[in-house]
Amino acid sequence: MKAVAVYPSSRKIGITDLPEPKIAAPTQVKLRMLEVGICGTDKEICRFDYGTPPEGSDFLVLGHESLGEVVEVGPDGGGFKPGDLVIPSVRRPCQHPECVACRQGRQDFCYTGDFTERGIKGRHGYMTEFAVDEARYMVPVPRELREVAVLVEPLTIAEKALIQVWNVQQRLPWACEIVPGKGKAHCHRAVVLGAGPVGLLGAMALTVAGFDTFVYSRAAGAENRAKLVESFGAHYVPAETNSIDDLAKIVGTIDLVYEAVGASQLAFDMLHTLGPNAVFVFTGVPGRKGPVSVDTDLLMRNLVLKNQILFGTVNAGREAFEAAIKDLSTFTKRWPDATKALITGHFPMEGFADLLAGRAGGIKNVLSIG
Repeated sequence: MKAVAVYPSSRKIGITDLPEPKIAAPTQVKLRMLEVGICGTDKEICRFDYGTPPEGSDFLVLGHESLGEVVEVGPDGGGFKPGDLVIPSVRRPCQHPECVACRQGRQDFCYTGDFTERGIKGRHGYMTEFAVDEARYMVPVPRELREVAVLVEPLTIAEKALIQVWNVQQRLPWACEIVPGKGKAHCHRAVVLGAGPVGLLGAMALTVAGFDTFVYSRAAGAENRAKLVESFGAHYVPAETNSIDDLAKIVGTIDLVYEAVGASQLAFDMLHTLGPNAVFVFTGVPGRKGPVSVDTDLLMRNLVLKNQILFGTVNAGREAFEAAIKDLSTFTKRWPDATKALITGHFPMEGFADLLAGRAGGIKNVLSIG
């Protein structure tokens, strides 16, 4: 079978021939890979910034945003059957007995850092014709989502963040309650930094969750992005013509910032606009650049005096995958055109080079494999 692989030691990327995998345990499932989304992580691996082949291999098969169809099931294959559509999760647990997160199936919170990730760290990914893995790492997806299901994995970033936000904000039992004689009290406003796929999916999820959502971006094709954002009920604020202080005046009190750009200067400049009792979520991973200027005194004063919380989030557990599938179904019913517009184009496996080098524009590009 064919697969797209990166060779870190020789700094090469190409299509390689591999033996077709076989089920080797009763709890495994074999997939025919249908689609694999291209994301910033794939591009960074192909710039050789990181990416670790499995032990004993000189190459790493790429791909972690994927959609597969079950073609074979082991006798204890979790109730799956041939023809089922599934989204495979990405991270696999470390082997340390003392890691309580991994032992509980929450490897997205691994304590040791010795987890592996398909297509990223220590395990081959899904940019290939067939794959085999344990059934417990497969999440079923309804066939009616076939056209957009490849968006599930990037959407899990926002879903995991929202799960944590709601857990944290249980400290505010009065939020959005109805005040007799005064109508609705102060309600939630969110700012999304970035109008790439993670930012736009996050903005959709926040809108579904009831936030008045604002997307702040300097994206190429800003006019089209603005129309897309407005089509699902959010607001687009172009960074080219609005400073962060301008943004704060437009939004009002900011209850949540969802960062999806990986630009640390922008993120930390945004922190001083955060409202009382608010949460700032980091999802981007900046490259190693020079130091940035941060007013640490103001940052610390606001965190303490305004009861603010900052947290970072990466990868996702099954709960977030299931939430993403549920929300994606909602997106397709409420905003079918906007949801489909997130996928810019489908390309054959042989078109990998331009996609991984970042030469193809748009929002989310996808390799069609099966």
